Amino acid sequence: MFKVKHLTVKNFMSVGNATQVIDFDRTDLTLVLGENLDLGGDDHGARNGTGKTTIANALSYALFGQALTNIKRDNLINKTNAKGMLTTIEFEKDGIAYRIERGRRPGVLVLFKGDTAFESKDNDAQGDSRETQHEINRIVAMSHDMFRHIVALNTYTEPFLSLKANDQRTIIEQLLGITVLSEKAEALKEQSRMSKDIITGEEYRIKAEIDANKKIEESVEALRRRQKMWNTKHNDELNTLRGSLAELKTIDIEAEIAKHTSLAEYTQKKKDIEDLDLALARGEQDLAREQKGVAKLVPEIEALKNHTCHACGQEFHNSKQVQIQVTKEQALEEHREKIVELTEYIGQIKQGIELLGPLGAIPKTFYKKLEDAYNHKTSVEHVTEQIASKEADENPYNEQITEMETTALAEIDYSLINKTTTLREHQEFLLKLLTNKDSFIRKRIIDQNLTYLNSRLSYYLDKIGLPHVVVFQNDLTVSIEELGRELDFDNLSRGERGRLILSLSWAFRNVWESLYEPVNLLFIDELIDNGLDSSGVENAMGILKKMTRDTHKSVWLVSHKDELTSRVGNILRVVKSNGFTEYSCDDENNTK
Repeated sequence: MFKVKHLTVKNFMSVGNATQVIDFDRTDLTLVLGENLDLGGDDHGARNGTGKTTIANALSYALFGQALTNIKRDNLINKTNAKGMLTTIEFEKDGIAYRIERGRRPGVLVLFKGDTAFESKDNDAQGDSRETQHEINRIVAMSHDMFRHIVALNTYTEPFLSLKANDQRTIIEQLLGITVLSEKAEALKEQSRMSKDIITGEEYRIKAEIDANKKIEESVEALRRRQKMWNTKHNDELNTLRGSLAELKTIDIEAEIAKHTSLAEYTQKKKDIEDLDLALARGEQDLAREQKGVAKLVPEIEALKNHTCHACGQEFHNSKQVQIQVTKEQALEEHREKIVELTEYIGQIKQGIELLGPLGAIPKTFYKKLEDAYNHKTSVEHVTEQIASKEADENPYNEQITEMETTALAEIDYSLINKTTTLREHQEFLLKLLTNKDSFIRKRIIDQNLTYLNSRLSYYLDKIGLPHVVVFQNDLTVSIEELGRELDFDNLSRGERGRLILSLSWAFRNVWESLYEPVNLLFIDELIDNGLDSSGVENAMGILKKMTRDTHKSVWLVSHKDELTSRVGNILRVVKSNGFTEYSCDDENNTK
């Protein structure tokens, strides 16, 4: 419950340096009457300018930093004293006691929770701290416009039905709880943005780790191929040398020379075939990779066409889906073009292999070089040395492979990105529920609360004696009818408008209290005097008295009507003497 207890005013508008304290911690109806001794007590004008409205303006200023009307803050300071203005309001919210001290010349804004002052991060605020006001707004949980329409009713406040459509919608959306949804949506947008940043950071991290692992694996595989080739070549050369050494003594030098000629031809042909085989293997490897890419992309594109996420299988509807689909279709086309190129290239290689024909048996020579055949006498010693040297050789790739294999590959953790992606999808879903005008949540809130608002408005219109039918529509517009005729607010007479303004404010208050929290205070400044006939005044007084009895409200009625004194138990007299306003009461509980 929001319960206003006390208001202290000093050097505010017509109030002078003598501090005036008004006690709102009561549950009855108080009539506020004015008397201007400077003009003479018998003059009708003596009732005006006494400072009755000062109480409501001080309430507004203490809570929100502005009066009920567009009065400059410096013009709220008492012109005679011109400094030392201070208002203090004490209230309770959810059982917690608060106090706000706000003033000018010097600037003061202090919020107390119990006996502890709120500490603003802006230590240089000097009484004009936005952060402190933001905290006050959070505690009060009511906008200044809403305060003027449900707590401090004033003839200078433009009636709700006279406001522009956008201004009416702003107030009614706050009243019905739609503004709360918008505030939650803004907070949810920020959370979704933070989730997106986390996902983006994780995507970069995972991609970097995958790329690093891929490079390591490719390097290890390349080294293993080289290791195998080196071993094969080494063993072949060593076996050749050993065979040559065994045949050395029985070698036919002429035949040896002829074999070297054949060996040269064989070596060239072998090289050509090996080059083509290697090219064929690489081409087939590239072709398999492109075909694998096609096989992977085709189902992903089909899933995207069906508005399904290719990664998680969930439904996918936004511009990102189209962008991903176009990108993957382009990649698919590139793979298919590459397959055509590789197929043609492989065919050419196979044709070349066929033209070369089989390699045949390798000519066996004793000497490695032709020149060595002519140095037959020294060949034995030379081959023996070669065998010893070859046997001592070690594969240079062994150490590199061992080092690469012991380098740990990064273990890729997808848990955070998966968790955050699921969270962001949930946030986006909730955001649509909060912001979409067709959302069942918004419709349910509007329909449910409009029904209650219209029922309360109908109740007050009946009690105050206005025969018109006034209804809020689902689009938040208002219709006014009398005997089936549709009317505008300005078609109503002054008295009819007064009845409707009061009924609408009371209905607003009922809706507010049903959705948020009860408010103990109601201030009605001269609205009873504003064109109501005796029947309207009588009906309004009956409603206000019932309100104090049934809901224990502290109702303060500012009026010029002396005849109302017999209808109330408490009267607060606002007396202006020598240019300063003082408050006195028939009931000592009203002032301190």
